Amino acid sequence: MKKYELSNEFIEIYGIKLFRVKALKDFADIKVGECGGFVEEEANLSQNGNAWVYGNAWVYGNAKVCGNAKVCGNAKVYGNAWVCGDAEVCGDAKVYGNAEVCGDAEVCGDADYATAKGFGSVCRTTTFFRTKDNHIGVKCGCFHGTLDEFRSKVAETHGKSKTAKEYLMLADLMEYRFGS
Repeated sequence: MKKYELSNEFIEIYGIKLFRVKALKDFADIKVGECGGFVEEEANLSQNGNAWVYGNAWVYGNAKVCGNAKVCGNAKVYGNAWVCGDAEVCGDAKVYGNAEVCGDAEVCGDADYATAKGFGSVCRTTTFFRTKDNHIGVKCGCFHGTLDEFRSKVAETHGKSKTAKEYLMLADLMEYRFGS
């Protein structure tokens, strides 16, 4: 059974219709009949798990919200972005492009995540984010972990190569960016 449907209520942004979601059953903190935020199509919000788009949040394009993730407030998730796991995107945050916010990441406003594109042996996008326990998380390809785990994995995988040096420099930069 589906957990939600697209309601008849919609808004139009940039020539794209976004439909308000409406719960068809109780799950997590959502009750049957409760309305959420706006999505362009069902593919933007998983029918599985407890993922939900709350309030006036928007999810559109090829963006996906899945697992137990929450997108709330006035947050916008679009492009090819993914919000998954137990991640939360809230406030006026924007997650877009090829960014992935996963695990227990929490992005609130514009300052809680950053992406670096074009690094590594396959020029991938690496996303750095603040976790709920105020640490720095990293998502890079199939790697997902803390900044320290990322540094260890880089050393193990790339040794002392140019690629390793670039990744470690990014890690240092992100530690500085997210530091107090």
